[in-house]
Amino acid sequence: MTPMIDVVFLLLIYFMVATDFVVTEEIYRLDLPQRLGSGAPDDPFELERDPVRIGVHTTGPEPEDYALDLTGPWPQPTTFEELLAFLQRNLIRDEGSGLFPRDHPILVAPDPDTGWEHAVEAFSTAVRAGYVNVQFVPTS
Repeated sequence: MTPMIDVVFLLLIYFMVATDFVVTEEIYRLDLPQRLGSGAPDDPFELERDPVRIGVHTTGPEPEDYALDLTGPWPQPTTFEELLAFLQRNLIRDEGSGLFPRDHPILVAPDPDTGWEHAVEAFSTAVRAGYVNVQFVPTS
């Protein structure tokens, strides 16, 4: 038993003498873009959000004479009810379903000759769907 204890103490002394107590690891700061003020987002993995652009066109003198188009790979609504259903279906809910958060940018882009009632109805439809960042795009 005594030789075993001697070997343990010898190994202990060997490791204490052979160990280098200098810190060899470096700490790298990963928040350099934020500290430099380059306007980097808080979440480096966050993707840029393309707005949903709703085109509104008046096609005739009657209130139901209008056309809607969504820029992007979305199904094209033909009525404001279909637009409302599309926007509500794609709103992110508590259960995690949907594509767009409440503050996702929604741009209403009426043609210069679009009737005011159609432009306002498209805007109101987006607000009724639950979005809070709805804007008109200036007409050219």
